[in-house]
Amino acid sequence: MARKCAISGKGPMAGNNVSHAKNRTKRRFLPNLRTIRITLEDGTTRKIKISASELRTMKKNS
Repeated sequence: MARKCAISGKGPMAGNNVSHAKNRTKRRFLPNLRTIRITLEDGTTRKIKISASELRTMKKNS
């Protein structure tokens, strides 16, 4: 499974590590994913990976 949020679609971003001497090397910024269980309409449960910011938004709106 990809490192991607199931709801918002957030995925890895690319950037640079910058040392004190300003040397730049490529790096990846990974999303802060959490695995949660959700209950579907038919009563079954399923695990999905969502970002922590999306989890906060869901808790705020419920």
